[in-house]
Amino acid sequence: MKSNREFEIAWQGLKPGIHEFQYELNDRFIDNKQPEHDFRQLNAIVKVKFDKKNNFFLLHFDIDGTIIVPCDRCGDEFEMQLWDEFDLMIKLVAEDVVSNEDDGDAVFIPRSQTVLDLSDWIYEFLLLSIPLQKVHPEKADGASGCNSQALGLLKTLEIHEEEHLKNDIWKGLEGLQIKKEKKKKG
Repeated sequence: MKSNREFEIAWQGLKPGIHEFQYELNDRFIDNKQPEHDFRQLNAIVKVKFDKKNNFFLLHFDIDGTIIVPCDRCGDEFEMQLWDEFDLMIKLVAEDVVSNEDDGDAVFIPRSQTVLDLSDWIYEFLLLSIPLQKVHPEKADGASGCNSQALGLLKTLEIHEEEHLKNDIWKGLEGLQIKKEKKKKG
């Protein structure tokens, strides 16, 4: 995949201290990373605080925005608010010490790597900011924001499921008791 220089930080040219970067994300960003997805109209701003120290960097990602997703309950699309914060530590190490394994709290990069590409981390944190369960938020009066016709159909299906369980083929076994033979101690 072609590198997008928009998300690169040339850290060697930065003075020690805090530097702030802001990235505006849309569908094009996600399409470049993952062509097949179940959401659209991404409109997010990612603010990155980059704290440069001598031997490591502290990064703080602040995600804020909206995205259109399908509701897991009724299937209708709705606009979901995105917001989340993530921290990342990047440690600089000698070229011969670098391994492919990253610590859960830190990422190790060689000192010879003079440019950091944040796009993969931004993509990962963006996906982590989307909840696993996507359901319409409640209306101001406390009612469900879901499609009322779909909720009615779900209620009907629930009633039919309960009736089906009542007519189950195993129903006759309810009264059957199995006696266990007790071992005699002797």
